[in-house]
Formats: sequence, C-alpha cells, structure tokens
Amino acid sequence: MDSAIASTTLPTPRAADPPVASPEGETHGGGRRHTGSLARRMMLIAAGWIIVLLLVGGIALALTLTNLVTRNFDEQLGYMLTGMVGSAEIGPDGEVYFNRPLGDQRFLEPNSGLYWQIRGEGHDDFPSRSLWDRSLEVRGDHFDAQPHAYDSKQFRDEPLRIMERSIILPGSDTAWRFTVAASRENLDEQIVRIRSILAYSFLILGIGLLLMAGAQTWYGLFPLRHVRRGIQKMRTTGSNAMTEPLPLEVQPLVDELNALLEHTDRQAEEARMHAGNLAHALKTPLTVVMNAATAQAPDLGDTVIREAAVMRRQVDHHLARARAVGRRAAGQARVNPYTSAEAVLRAVHRLHENVRFDLDGSRTAMVALERQDLEEILGNLSENAAKYGGGSVFVTVDPGDDPEFCELWVEDDGAGIPAAERVGIFDRGARLDTEKPGTGLGLAIVRDVVRIYGGTVELFESEDLGGLLAKLKLPRAQG
Repeated sequence: MDSAIASTTLPTPRAADPPVASPEGETHGGGRRHTGSLARRMMLIAAGWIIVLLLVGGIALALTLTNLVTRNFDEQLGYMLTGMVGSAEIGPDGEVYFNRPLGDQRFLEPNSGLYWQIRGEGHDDFPSRSLWDRSLEVRGDHFDAQPHAYDSKQFRDEPLRIMERSIILPGSDTAWRFTVAASRENLDEQIVRIRSILAYSFLILGIGLLLMAGAQTWYGLFPLRHVRRGIQKMRTTGSNAMTEPLPLEVQPLVDELNALLEHTDRQAEEARMHAGNLAHALKTPLTVVMNAATAQAPDLGDTVIREAAVMRRQVDHHLARARAVGRRAAGQARVNPYTSAEAVLRAVHRLHENVRFDLDGSRTAMVALERQDLEEILGNLSENAAKYGGGSVFVTVDPGDDPEFCELWVEDDGAGIPAAERVGIFDRGARLDTEKPGTGLGLAIVRDVVRIYGGTVELFESEDLGGLLAKLKLPRAQG
C-alpha cells in the first residue's frame, strides 16, 4: 500500500532554558543540576556505620570487661567470706569467735580499706580491727542463704563493695550475718583504666577505618575518572568509542555508552543517506521541469504533472523511512501482529471486494514494531497480493520457536515472481506488471522499514497457493 504524504507540524524552537542552580548553589554540565557527590555519600554512609558500630561495640565491650573485673573482685570477697564462716564458732558465752586468725593482714590495720563484721540479733557486733571506731551498716530484716554483693556509700569518701551472708552456726539458734567489705578504690581505678584504653583504642580504630573508607572510595571511584577523560577525549578527537579496559562494574556502562554512540552515528548516517537519496531522486524531475519551462515546451503542463507525481512518490518513500526511524528511536514498541493484520485486511478488502482474505496463526504473539509501521508493511504486501494474485490472499502469524523473531507470511495464488527477479523487485520503482496502477515503491518501503527495525523480508513460492509468498521475520517484543 503506497503511503500518502503526511503533513507534519514541527515544534516551534524555544529559547534555551536558563542554567539551574544546584543544591550547592552551582551549575554543572551546561546548567544541568547534579544530585550531590557520590564520594561524599559513600563516606557519610561509611562514617555513620563505623561510628555506630564502634560505639555499640565499645559500650558492649566496656560493660563486659567491667563485669568481669567486678566479678573477680567479688570472688576475692567471697573467698574471705568463706574463710570467715569456716573459722567461726560459738563460745561458752554464746558469742561468736574465730578459732584461727584470718590470713589478710589488712583486717588488723585501722582504716585499711578491708573490713569484716559479724552481727547477730541480741548480740554485740563482732568487728575487725580495721573498722576501728566504725561499724558496717547492714540490714538484718532478711536472711541471705547465699552470698550477696552490693555497693555502699556509708563511709564518707570511701565507697565500699560489700558481700554478706546469713549463717546459723552449730550450737546457736541465732541467724548470724557475716559481712566483708572492701574499698572500691582499686576496682574503680581498674574500670577507669579499662574504659580509657578502650576509648583510645576505638578512637584510633575509628580514624583508621575512616581513612581506609576514604582510600577505598577514592580508589573505587577512580575508574569513573577514566570514563570522564575518555568522554572528553571522544569529544575533542572525534572518536566514537571508548576502548580502554575498565573494571567489571564500570565496563557495562561503557559498553552501553559505546552502543549509544554507535546508534547515534548510525542514525546520523541514515539521515545523511536519506537526504542524499531524496536529493538525487528529486534532481532529475526538477531538471526535466526546468528544461521544459526554459524551452517553453507546449506540453509543459503535462510534464509538470508527470514529474510532480514522480517527486511525490519519492517523498512518500522517504517520509515512510523517516517516520519508521523516528518511531523506532522513541522507545520500546509493542504490537500484536494478528490484531494489526485483521485491521489491514478489512481495509484492503474494501478496495478489492472480489478477493478472499484469510488470516490464521497466533493471536498472542507480540513484535517490537510500532503499529503504524507494521500496518503499512502488511498493507503494502496485502494490496500487492490482492492486485497481482488470482483472488485469494492468506496471512499467517507464525510465532515459531525462535526466542528473538516472529514470522508473518503473506501468500497469494497468482503467477508469482521468478526466483531471479525476487531480489531486484525490492528496488525503488521496480515493477513487473506496468499495466496495473502503482508506483513501484511498495516493496521498497516494506524492505526499508523492516530493516530499520532489525528484521528481514524475503520472497518465495507459496507451497499452498502456488503464488508468491512474502515471509517477514520481525523482532519479537521482550517481556
């Protein structure tokens, strides 16, 4: 089906947009706003995680070590308390006494920081000499069968760690409370020392990790600088590809960039070729008209009409190619060939009411073409089959097993085309039957549009109808 000249309204050029300030107050890339530094993001994420993990880890480790030191301190008090219980007996007067002296000399030194005391209801307190004129304040309203440790500030300027236990000694009904206490000065000094060591250690570790993260960020993003220099080199030298090997994570980006540049070059080359072909095609008719007008030929009007028709056919052909190229570059096209074939056959049937049109095949197959282009292809092939066939046209949508392509067959029961002429028939203006109306551009448009989308079109002899078989191989829509 010959395409008509479509009127195209081009958008009115507008003034360039003013540069847009970035969040940091700068403009980049000709006014294009950026989203911030990738290196800064990586460093902020790394610094945040390092600080959080070091704080959590440091606090957990400090608590663990503090508990270990405190537990060791309590174990020492427990040994002393056990020694007290083991040495205690009840005398003839009902009072408690030690059958042997305790081993630590500090119990005999006043205010030495290590004290013991035994208290029983209705009995005088039995204290260590180190308490001197003081006594340990303990609660006697409960019975501790097991040693119980706690902190106390009952002595001025001397915090204590106290461990106590309630015991009923043989020969007595009194619940005696055995208490041993020690100054927390050494314990607190150890805890402060541990926390200081951890703080300095984790601070140095944090600084080292931040420096490592900075070096890792700088080294990890270094290939992007190669990409920038490569793009700058392409812009200044006119190269159309980056050939420098890059890391695995960056190489796909460069491959896509090279593919985009190749696609752009191919489109530019196609545009130059189309312009050259159109200029060449219009040159001869314009020359004929110019010569006829200069010579004031008597058939000037007929010449102008004839050559204008030729120029119109050429413009139709190149406009069809240009529309296909533009729609292909617009995005991922998808169309159902069965639905498009139904619409095309209904339209062609109105022009050829005596021809029988049949459609069969997959109703769910999808091809990666724009609907207008696919219908133009099917329209040209179906109209040719109806015009040059014997009265029957059969269209088949064959999805096949190829995951990348789908086939469409357009068959007729006409005389067909000799094998030697099946390639040249696609040339512009090529016609086998000049007695029937036509421009000779239909198959040329079909071939060019199919090629633009990466497909193929071939002509064979129809095994079922005996006429011509046009086999389209179109890219399958993915997803």
